[in-house]
Amino acid sequence: MSTLNIVLVEPQIPQNTGNIARTCAATNTRLHLVGPLGFSIDDKKLKRAGLDYWHLLDITTYTGLSDFFAKNSGPYFYFTTKGRRVHSDVQYPDGSHLVFGREDAGLPEDLLVKNPASCVRLPMFAPARSLNLSNTVAVGVYEVLRQWGYPRLQSAGRLTQYDWDQPTT
Repeated sequence: MSTLNIVLVEPQIPQNTGNIARTCAATNTRLHLVGPLGFSIDDKKLKRAGLDYWHLLDITTYTGLSDFFAKNSGPYFYFTTKGRRVHSDVQYPDGSHLVFGREDAGLPEDLLVKNPASCVRLPMFAPARSLNLSNTVAVGVYEVLRQWGYPRLQSAGRLTQYDWDQPTT
């Protein structure tokens, strides 16, 4: 069974984390929150963004990066606007941790410079500073799951008022 991990380092905006939690729940992806957080886990804004998905989450919190690294082993892929490799050019093995930094500062540069081969970025138009964190996480998650053949995910939907196989008149 394949395991994908999303790691948010010091997230500051509860709505972003709520949206990311919803993505994790919908894709059966583990969520790791590395503190200090810029909000409380019971924040109403956080819960509202992922309101009816919290029971589906596999979520772990950590006091800081040293606590996270002490309790987890990689491989780690650091998503950063400073990366030199495109995220879709990387092969993500089972157990991968996609690591994202805080909305206003990204990941610490001392972490990035020690792991240049593991730093990846999403291509963007040069004048734009960055994408929204929750959008970046969703793009990263779905690239990994695409490479893995979307394990355990439902790939076909159903109509609620019609049947795909019955023509309408």
